[in-house]
Amino acid sequence: TAETGFPVPPTLAPMVERVLPSVVSIAVTGTSPSDSTPLLADPFFRQFFEDFGQLPQSQTPFQAAGSGVIVDASEGLLLTNAHVVANAEHITVRLVDGTEADAKVVGVDTETDVAALRIAQAGLVEIPIGRPSSLRVGDYVVAIGNPFGLEQTVTLGIVSALGRRGLGIEGYENFIQTDASINPGNSGGALVNLAGELVGTNTAIVTPSQGSAGIGFAIPADLAMKIAEQLVSEGQVRRGQLGVIIQDVTPDIARA
Repeated sequence: TAETGFPVPPTLAPMVERVLPSVVSIAVTGTSPSDSTPLLADPFFRQFFEDFGQLPQSQTPFQAAGSGVIVDASEGLLLTNAHVVANAEHITVRLVDGTEADAKVVGVDTETDVAALRIAQAGLVEIPIGRPSSLRVGDYVVAIGNPFGLEQTVTLGIVSALGRRGLGIEGYENFIQTDASINPGNSGGALVNLAGELVGTNTAIVTPSQGSAGIGFAIPADLAMKIAEQLVSEGQVRRGQLGVIIQDVTPDIARA
């Protein structure tokens, strides 16, 4: 500023540079069941199999990509989405410096769409965990991930809403909504606050096409970490059950 006489514009670069080593790209290969056999194109044969209660299935190879976040460097523990590693037979994690490592699935919880992975790699950098409960609508957040295979992509937005439920995306929903651009491949990536702390893992978008429409959802980091702790210790999530049915109280119900 002394040389130019102009103020230095604000930048998120120092924070992003600290966070980038904690965000990884994930490549998945595997096979998934498919009923797209040639016989089923014929209505007669399809009806025949349906009458007997089972359609013949074949295994279709696939490739998928997503993102992940290193949450425990010493243990090589990563968080991602369950749907990223569904039916995976081989998972490759790519770090910010281009290093690749094979990953093993520690556990998966489809109800919250959280998966924990582990890699054996030295020199990992874990991300600080923030407090999603301290977020307010209007706070700035940054999404980092691997959209469309474009590794380490950074987008900026705000918290658009908190506690989003009833979307039918997952079994248990309590999403952070953001307008930071989230696209296919961002799933499992980091949503961080301006301090560079993880406040959510990006999981879904609402869009009329396959691109970002400014409505994205992230799983709160505290929920994801609680799920990960159970996956590491138990291999699964154990939930209590309560024998009641809960519904929203509408004005009509309140009057009644």
